[in-house]
Formats: sequence, C-alpha cells, structure tokens
Amino acid sequence: MTRTQKTVFMLVAIIALLLGLSVSRVFSGKDQGDQTALIDAGVILLPQSREIPSLKFTDQDGQPVSLDVFKDAWTLLFFGYTFCPDICPTTLAQLRQIKGELPKAAADKLRVVLVSVDPNRDTPQQLKTYLGYFDKQFLGLVAPVETIQKLANAVSIPFIPADTSKPNYTVDHSGNLALLGPDGTQRGFIRAPFNTRKLGAQLPGLLERK
Repeated sequence: MTRTQKTVFMLVAIIALLLGLSVSRVFSGKDQGDQTALIDAGVILLPQSREIPSLKFTDQDGQPVSLDVFKDAWTLLFFGYTFCPDICPTTLAQLRQIKGELPKAAADKLRVVLVSVDPNRDTPQQLKTYLGYFDKQFLGLVAPVETIQKLANAVSIPFIPADTSKPNYTVDHSGNLALLGPDGTQRGFIRAPFNTRKLGAQLPGLLERK
C-alpha cells in the first residue's frame, strides 16, 4: 500500500470515528442512562437510520443474495477476509463468545455476516470452511471489489483494496462493525476493540428494539 493510500485510509477512519463521537453526544443528551451504557460498550447509534443500497452478493453456499434477505433480524456486518492474520480471527472469536453468552431469545435475533474484502481469494467454499471454525451460523458474502466498496462506503466502514499481484498480500480494513436493524437499514456502529462483557450486557436490550 502506498503512502497516499495509507493517508486516505487514516483520514476516512478518523472521519468515521468523529462521526460516531458526534452522534454519541446527540444521543447521550436525550437519554443519558441507556445511551451512556451503550456508548461505554462501543455501540454508537445514528440519529437517523441509513438506507442500504440494493447490491447483489454470493453467499457461502454459492447462492446469489441481496441484503434485503437480512430484514428479519439485527445484523452485525464485519468487513474482513479469511487470510487475515489478526483482526478477523480475533473479531470472529469475540462475536462467537458474545453470541454464545446471550440468552437464546436474544441470540435468535442476531445475525453475524462477514463481507469479504478479498474476493480474489475468498471463494464461497473458502468462506464457509473458515466461518465454520467459529460458528456455522455465521454468514459470508463475496462480490466484486466495486460492489464491496459501494457497501463499505454506504455504511462508513473503510477498506483499501489490496495489490493482488503481491504474494501473501494483506488487506487494510477497519475492525468496526456496521449495525443493521430488522428493517434492513443501518442503525449504527460497534467500535473496535470490543469489550465482550459490556457489549454482551447491552445487546439483549438493543435487540428488543424494532
């Protein structure tokens, strides 16, 4: 990755963080108790939900899907890839732990989706095998880089496409999660690094919302 690319990535990440901080101030003024606890757990809710663009993906079973199919539950969107050396396995392990410790009624309302930022190597079968190491209910999506970037930009979770000509390349991406509501709109973010105890304590109440 060039110095210019790194600079752009850092600027986008900083802007996303500042957006989250400004949103947190808006909400904490409305409902100090609940919102402060959510913010402390890393959950940043948007003052207005965002529409998600209608984009086509392929899931881990090789089936064509769109994000419209995720309107029946709350969804955590994580942008990562199976060859990731650090952030991705750590994040998925934490999400498995958090989901596993939720009451069943809450866990049934939560979906975890990995959107691959490395479609060059992440085939549907590769995604299915990889996610199976963590939780077989975790879903994987892959699409051309241009489609992934449209989704990433829409939910303000930046990544920089890799130079796939280099051997053993890595992909620079954010560890934050996009939080989608059961209506299919983006409701907010969950900031990395995660505090599994605090996040697990706040999710059941959040998942009760419509």
